[in-house]
Amino acid sequence: MSRKEKSAARVDIYARITERIVAQLEEGVRPWVQPWRAGNAAGRITRPLRHNGEPYSGMNVLLLWSEAMARGYAAPIWMTFKQASELGAHVRKGETSSTVIYASRFTKTETDARGDEVERDIPFLRAYGVFNVEQIEGLPEHYYHKPAPVIDPVERIESADRFFANAGATVRHGGARAFYATSSDHIQMPPFETFRDAASYVAVLSHEHIHWTAKADRVGRDLTRYAKEKTERAREELVAEIGSALLCADLGIVPELEPRPDHAAYVGSWLTVLGDDKRAIFQAAAHAQRAVNFLHALQPAASDGRQAA
Repeated sequence: MSRKEKSAARVDIYARITERIVAQLEEGVRPWVQPWRAGNAAGRITRPLRHNGEPYSGMNVLLLWSEAMARGYAAPIWMTFKQASELGAHVRKGETSSTVIYASRFTKTETDARGDEVERDIPFLRAYGVFNVEQIEGLPEHYYHKPAPVIDPVERIESADRFFANAGATVRHGGARAFYATSSDHIQMPPFETFRDAASYVAVLSHEHIHWTAKADRVGRDLTRYAKEKTERAREELVAEIGSALLCADLGIVPELEPRPDHAAYVGSWLTVLGDDKRAIFQAAAHAQRAVNFLHALQPAASDGRQAA
């Protein structure tokens, strides 16, 4: 494949995936919360998992959650055709794969205007296919076991409370709005008792904590234009929505199933952003994953081992 063909193929991956997400948004579905719309929250809420139990991250979480809902899969585990074969199993005839992506970079040596050789990092994106274990026959029995709840609902909320306490953000309660105030670096939440249930409170708190990570000495997302430019506000809210869904999955909490009243208008803005920039959803997912990683790194176990609305 020529360099031009490879470039076109990469662009096609961005375009195809963006078009799918745009279509879902136009239907009123946010793919990053879609798995909990089918009433399957009775089992363990989890990210999609690789064949070895490692969770997928970033954009691949959205892709596989979306595929699982579209095809009706309850099992969270995915693997390639080759991985299934190596386990002595086989993909059923007629089954089609789901797309995941692999992002990396290579170093290229070029000659600059002065004739000096310089090295340049070239990012690239590659797509490949995976199958859900429900499409595969002959796997070891444990691959087919439905995930059981890890802890009861009360323990889940207590665990989430500890998680956010360890993050160390200043959280104030009062009023009727939830937001992160950049000027005072605090999260504002309505009183706990005004939420539908404890899980809803945690879901909103997760969203605001993703905003909180943006500060320069945390992960460093620029929010200076948030209040001034509708597009920048839409991009940051996309990051916070995706990040909140990832974090809720990690905490075993159902995310916000319906857009908050103050967020309903963002859907149109997201469609505009995604229509103008085929890489926007990939960038948002990457930012969201970095924010979630930062919050996990603030937890004691992690350290031992290693105004936006």
